[in-house]
Amino acid sequence: MVEASELKSGMVIMLEGELHSVTSAGYHAGGGQQGSAVFAKFKSLKTGHIKELRLHPGNKLEEVALDHQEMEYLYTDGDAFFFMNPDTFEQISFPAETMGAYQKFLRPNMRIPVQLYEGEPVTIAFPPAVEVTIMSTPPGLHEHESSTFKAATLENGMEVLVPQFVKEGDTVRIEVASGKYLERIRRGTRKA
Repeated sequence: MVEASELKSGMVIMLEGELHSVTSAGYHAGGGQQGSAVFAKFKSLKTGHIKELRLHPGNKLEEVALDHQEMEYLYTDGDAFFFMNPDTFEQISFPAETMGAYQKFLRPNMRIPVQLYEGEPVTIAFPPAVEVTIMSTPPGLHEHESSTFKAATLENGMEVLVPQFVKEGDTVRIEVASGKYLERIRRGTRKA
């Protein structure tokens, strides 16, 4: 059990018989007749719905520890995404609606940590950012300009805005949740 005042983003809590991850939690000191409170947002790991709750700082919540197992992404049939345990060859699936923004970044044979609760798959622990190759983008207007952006198509078919200096074939880091460009990855360059 964990007190509401100790909630942190990323924790997994059992609420009303369902697993929820804490997306944000903030403590607000009370004043006058208003008592102190914790305002927290919880995301259902089953449905993806968000709940916002106002809790008393002393409220006890059931924290759940999830097991992590690295699995290999196999394929999707449109309704579900299939993963395989590389050690036991056991396969599991996730409904398409639970994959959310992650599905655009999945590639066959990609290894991803899957979170399990009592042996059942709950969610995937997708990295916050992924590295993707630029397949097409127009040439930059000004080579060293970084304040204006241009459209680029990634290897997964997704379009993002990138700085002018990014070229076709470059590898860039993209934030998974928002789909925004973070940085260009430089490989094999040494500083003298």
